[in-house]
Amino acid sequence: MNDTAMIWLARGVGAAAGSAISLAYILPRGRREAAVRFAVGLVSGVVFGGGVGLKIAHELDLGVALGPFELMLMGSAAASLCAWWALGFVMRLFERGTTKSEKSEAR
Repeated sequence: MNDTAMIWLARGVGAAAGSAISLAYILPRGRREAAVRFAVGLVSGVVFGGGVGLKIAHELDLGVALGPFELMLMGSAAASLCAWWALGFVMRLFERGTTKSEKSEAR
C-alpha cells in the first residue's frame, strides 16, 4: 500500500473511531439522530482530520514523535469526536426550542 492510500485509510479509520467513541458521551435518541450524527462525524473527520492532527501535534509538541499516519488518525478521530458531540448538543437545543414554541402555540 502506498503512502497516499495509507493516509486515506487513517482518515477513514480515525473518523469512524471518533464517531463510535462519541456514542459513550451523548447517546442518540433514535436511529435517525444516530445516522445523522455518525455521517457528520465521518465527513468532519475525513475533511478536517489533517488540520486538526497538525494543530494537536503542534500544541502538544508531538510533531517529531509521530508519523503522518498517526497524525492523520489522531486528527480525524478528534475532529469526528468533536463534531459528533457538538451536533448532538445543537440538536438537543433545537428540540428544546421547538418544544417550548409548540407549547406556547397550544395555549
